Amino acid sequence: MTIEQKILYQKIDEILWTEWDPIGVNVYEEARDEYHSYVPQIFSLKIHGADAEVIASTLFKIETGRMGLLGDIEHCREIAGKIVGL
Repeated sequence: MTIEQKILYQKIDEILWTEWDPIGVNVYEEARDEYHSYVPQIFSLKIHGADAEVIASTLFKIETGRMGLLGDIEHCREIAGKIVGL
């Protein structure tokens, strides 16, 4: 990974932790690694030029499929927009 890609990866990780946080654990520092496993997939989408809707859909699928939550597609779209804007 280039330095720029490492920075981007870290920024995506930070957005998922501080702003996406679908299970509401970011108030617990000991849970800081909760979303680390999702960063590679979102990072890959970003560097391969995925648009906000593709990223939002992926986040929503993680919420509903992997986490078993109801999901919030509008929130996922907001987060995806931030990731696309990086």
